[in-house]
Amino acid sequence: MALPYFEASRMKNLYKFKATPAILVFPGLFFMVIAIGVPLVLSLYYSTMNWAGFGKMSFIGFGNYKEILHDTTFWKSLSHALILAAVTLFIQNPLAFILSAFLSQIKRGGHFFRTLYFVPAVLSVVVITKMWVHIFNPTYGMLNKLLHAVGLHQFAIGWLSNPSTALGTVIFIIIWHGFGWAMLFYYTGLMTVPKDLEEAARIDGASWLQLYTKIIIPYIMPVIQSVAIIGIIACLKQMEVVYLSTEGGPGDITQFVANYLYIKAFKYSQYGYGNAISIVFFVIAMGLVLVTRKLTNREALYE
Repeated sequence: MALPYFEASRMKNLYKFKATPAILVFPGLFFMVIAIGVPLVLSLYYSTMNWAGFGKMSFIGFGNYKEILHDTTFWKSLSHALILAAVTLFIQNPLAFILSAFLSQIKRGGHFFRTLYFVPAVLSVVVITKMWVHIFNPTYGMLNKLLHAVGLHQFAIGWLSNPSTALGTVIFIIIWHGFGWAMLFYYTGLMTVPKDLEEAARIDGASWLQLYTKIIIPYIMPVIQSVAIIGIIACLKQMEVVYLSTEGGPGDITQFVANYLYIKAFKYSQYGYGNAISIVFFVIAMGLVLVTRKLTNREALYE
């Protein structure tokens, strides 16, 4: 509906002022600085201190950062997060894209299957994790009972307590929980591709592979980039599944950075060291996000 003349005139006059963009941006920018900037600066300050979270603080400069360089558990935790990110990018996301492409083509039952695949994503991470912990239980777990039933007794092990399978099992739970989100993003992106664009490509003799690689994927590249970045950030800050399933064990086999940070800062009261970990973690995460943006920063194909 068109605006009344006097309102349109007032808005036109408002945009003549050079300060108008700054005035419009300021409220959101102010709250963003309060919510993100201030905690980041405080974390940077605390990272230079030897502090237990209470009592007297003593300035140690880069002492905490030097300790991180020699902290094998931190680097192992980071490597686990990077492995999870790689599995997300190169296994979960392609499978989610293929499934969403299939669901976008079927005519009957599509709504049912979309709902079915998205259910894990809307369930509480506590419910999901505890469900899988029970399934993988070595004594009464459903998986081991099934393996015994079919005669594969040698494979009936403690999936979350065995050092050779614990990390892979935790990663499986995380991927299973997040699969629905990736599929939903891709499906939504595929639904924005104009049908006449696909039909024109088919008329020109494009194969199924050419249709996706030359038309559809370039068209939804912004969606692919968003899913990749969100996935990397989610992998790097992963804590809930680890904490609820193994607490980083056995040993530090399934330790992730966010969980390790929590243990150092709150369990062992090394608050300054925990903040130093968070700063290093933030820098690494930003670097990975920028690299991902660079690698996926292809120009989308628009109408």
